[in-house]
Amino acid sequence: MDRAVDPATAAFVAHRNLLFTVAYEMLGSAADAEDVLQETWLLWAGVDLHAVRDQRAYLVRITTRQALKRLRTLGRRRESYVGPWLPEPLLTAPDVAEDVELAESVSMAMLLVLETLSPTERAVFVLREVFDLDYDEIADAVGKSQAAVRQIAHRARSHVAARRPRDTVTPDQTRHALQAFKQAVETGDLQRLLDILAPDIVFLADGGGLKQAAPTPIVGADQVAHLLSRLAPAASLQPAHVNGHPALIIRADGHVDTVITVRIDDGLITGLYAVRNPEKLSHMEREITVTR
Repeated sequence: MDRAVDPATAAFVAHRNLLFTVAYEMLGSAADAEDVLQETWLLWAGVDLHAVRDQRAYLVRITTRQALKRLRTLGRRRESYVGPWLPEPLLTAPDVAEDVELAESVSMAMLLVLETLSPTERAVFVLREVFDLDYDEIADAVGKSQAAVRQIAHRARSHVAARRPRDTVTPDQTRHALQAFKQAVETGDLQRLLDILAPDIVFLADGGGLKQAAPTPIVGADQVAHLLSRLAPAASLQPAHVNGHPALIIRADGHVDTVITVRIDDGLITGLYAVRNPEKLSHMEREITVTR
């Protein structure tokens, strides 16, 4: 006989994907987001549900507070990270792209922009701009007054607006750019690469000291094109959906070896991101649900 699920578990399960998305957007790490969810569950399990008016808001508040604690710790850890740090990629369903705002918010390009915010700014921006929480709910979550939260939100919006991709890029546009990139790399066609790379493109490769990767950012179309042209013919690039957008993956011995995502501005690739750190590729074997 099936035992009835208790109300606390039912509420947590109902909102789990939302809570994961909140934590992931704040941390840029699926592994750390999962840890935050474990901590959230332990705290939630001890709550008197009769005293909770809005279970969703309460759970988001717990998750935000735990993510903020972890984010401050991660900041210190990343100072000693070997080479460029990139967010942990997620294998996502193609339909994530249907929610344009959600897809942009979990894109690698946006997560890198969010990395430039302070922990509190990041939390306020994510809760307000992505999840549309009221200022009083955000104030409870981050431990600030509503007036302070409004100021932080304004500052964070301005900061992000100055750094985010200039245009909303459709999945078809990204797919087209990646297809051209794929063909150029696989054929070693240097000129074709130069045609799709912005003059000031930035290439970041995250090996975490565990896999060979460029130790510093590579800037400029010529430098990036020459580096990529050396990949052929060894690289076999396979299409995938990563963080809500078309992407490419390289497999080795049946396992994901590298995940490649792009930032596109004005039809050209301005950011090229390659995650090789094996500790960051565990969420590329099965689809992860992100939601608002």
